[in-house]
Amino acid sequence: MSSAPHTPAAPPPRPLLPALRAVPADRWDAVLAGLFLLVMAVERIGAAGELHGGLPLALALSVAVAAPLAVRRTRPLAGYLVGAAALSAEALFVLPSPVSPYADLVGLYSLGLYAPRRRAWFGPFAALLGMAAYFADLGRAYPVIPAGVLFLWLLGWAVGYGTARRAEQREAARLLLRREVVAEERARLARELHDSVGHTLNVVLVQAGAARRLLDREPERTRELLTGLEHTGREALDDLDRVLGLLRREAHGRDALGRAAGGREQDGAAPQPGIADLERLAERLGGAGLRVWVRIDPAARRVPRSLDVSAYRIVQEGLTNTVKHADARTVGVTVRCAAGRLAVEVCDDGRGVPAGYAPGRGLLGVAERVSVLGGRVEHGPGEPGGFRLRAELPVP
Repeated sequence: MSSAPHTPAAPPPRPLLPALRAVPADRWDAVLAGLFLLVMAVERIGAAGELHGGLPLALALSVAVAAPLAVRRTRPLAGYLVGAAALSAEALFVLPSPVSPYADLVGLYSLGLYAPRRRAWFGPFAALLGMAAYFADLGRAYPVIPAGVLFLWLLGWAVGYGTARRAEQREAARLLLRREVVAEERARLARELHDSVGHTLNVVLVQAGAARRLLDREPERTRELLTGLEHTGREALDDLDRVLGLLRREAHGRDALGRAAGGREQDGAAPQPGIADLERLAERLGGAGLRVWVRIDPAARRVPRSLDVSAYRIVQEGLTNTVKHADARTVGVTVRCAAGRLAVEVCDDGRGVPAGYAPGRGLLGVAERVSVLGGRVEHGPGEPGGFRLRAELPVP
């Protein structure tokens, strides 16, 4: 028993609306021009007995009126001028057509919509001249008619012109927003690099300097410092890998405005440190010869994740400044949460504020971070001397 050969099923028909949207715009313009030409040709043939210059001239002018609609998006000014000139010639030398003025109206609207701003302004003047030629005879007897038609034509141009300018404004606003978002992302990533990798490398330099000074006198202590330096270097690589991973994820996960797909930590990404990691941060600096004490209010350990990370970064920047500039022996870190505000303070007993003091990239990054969260930051000389950094963040 043989079976009939299997024939593949025909693909399902494509939905009509998406298929129509897939047709290029210039083809629709060609269809529009063809429809106008067809209607005008039928009207001209029907009125052949009344045409002054003969049917061939009338059909040629109909082609000159309708054909420019095929390029109304790409050559709006040239197309409209050709169509308006042909319409004027038709009215002066053949016979005004009841159909061709509407093709001229579409061309004038397209000129306002698709032409650049300066070229679009040729439209009203060309329309005025075209109306004067079209109503050369009728206008003297019935002046209200050309005035009303001119108003309607100018209204069509104004609708197209206004639509184009609103589209330009929306595009300009979108590009401005995109630039702002990109700038924010760059600033945030710069803060991440400065806060994490920059801080860790400063600790590496301090540990390396201490090991160099103790190399001949205290070899065991030098060995401890070198071991700590090795661990700190690994942490620097981990921090760098985390920031580079963040860059890679954001490069592949942006929305239509260029924004990152989300500020959340992705699965498999190393979590950012928080207030609970401040003791470990203090121990790392203690191994480099700086005495750090940390006081954390228990309520501060329960703040939202954004505040948790920001508090850690603020303390980290304060400690980085102490290591780089203060020449301090002791630094104190206090984190309190009360009255709906998270207060973060870093004070050292170093050399204090030098003459001509100005905040660097790190403190500017702290100010940006605090500003985003709606808080405030202060930095300057401490009460007993040294340097003091204090930030207050509202707790939602």
